[in-house]
Amino acid sequence: MKPLALALIIFALVLGGIFLGMLLRKALPQKHLSKDAQDVVRLGIGLIATIAGLVLGLLIAAAKNSFDTKSGQVTQITADIILLDALLAQYGPEAQPIRRQMRSAIGPFVERIWHDDEASKAAPFAANSTAEQVYLEIQAMSPSDNLQRALEARAAQISTDVTQLRLLLFVEAGNSIPAPFLGVLVFWLIIIFASFSLFSDMNATVFIALCTFAFSASAAIYLILELNDPFAGLMSISNRPLLNALGPLNP
Repeated sequence: MKPLALALIIFALVLGGIFLGMLLRKALPQKHLSKDAQDVVRLGIGLIATIAGLVLGLLIAAAKNSFDTKSGQVTQITADIILLDALLAQYGPEAQPIRRQMRSAIGPFVERIWHDDEASKAAPFAANSTAEQVYLEIQAMSPSDNLQRALEARAAQISTDVTQLRLLLFVEAGNSIPAPFLGVLVFWLIIIFASFSLFSDMNATVFIALCTFAFSASAAIYLILELNDPFAGLMSISNRPLLNALGPLNP
């Protein structure tokens, strides 16, 4: 499910918690809304709110760290591909076919990682035959002098690094927050907002304030979901630098 749709569903559920508290306030006998009952409930809600706040903070920090890590991996791949192409250009005309294959391999790689649907995330890994051929041909290069040997060794190492990063990006591309974890967090939010309206006289100011707070909590979860999937959505990592990393070869 898309992060925006899920966040809107969570927002609706939290609003439902507000209306649930309002209904309970009307349905419960007055003795259940006594000062002692309010103190006990508020103490419990304070504990749950503290835990929920800590969990939200940790999730945002973890999602941001994951986003930054994957962004750095994409940047590293882009830089490695540019450097690899430069090394092959220095190697000589013998490496020209490999450089052409590198350019044809970038498109399928970008298309596979920058998914926008659940089927792409769940699909098993499929080797990019062009990328694999580039790797094998670099490993099979036969340098004829010391300069070419140095360039070949460096190119072989960089191609290995690119292959490892490419596989790592695929493995991490489908990471998501476990549904039970998210469900418990939403349940906590419903309880918290139900308690707010349970012991408060509802008027326009209070209702608007509670809706704003509910929207803010849902927006925090939306931010987490967006950061957790950095290759799709509004906050996706741009693929333009990678697509434009290599210019056309001179004939």
